[in-house]
Amino acid sequence: MEERRKNPLYIPQGLKTRVEIFDGFGKEELFKTIMVTLLAGIVDFVYYMISKNVVVSMVSILVVIAGSVMMLTKDRSNISVVDQVGFMIRFSRSQKFYPYKYLDEWR
Repeated sequence: MEERRKNPLYIPQGLKTRVEIFDGFGKEELFKTIMVTLLAGIVDFVYYMISKNVVVSMVSILVVIAGSVMMLTKDRSNISVVDQVGFMIRFSRSQKFYPYKYLDEWR
């Protein structure tokens, strides 16, 4: 018991288990951002070929890049916006509906 007080348990916080480009954004998020950008680039190119509007095409691809980086960046609790939406969808699917039938028990 005496030894335990001399050497208290130390639990480090904030350790990173993976290499990150900047806080909360690592290689996995970079790969996802590249994939989303490529997909949006294809859609944007088709839109450009139809409309010939350079400004809208450039702004939309920049918005897709910035939006995907923002939504995939993890916060201090290691959860991103995309992760949170996935948790909410999984939670809503897991709920069951149990209808309540009211009965007058004092009759």
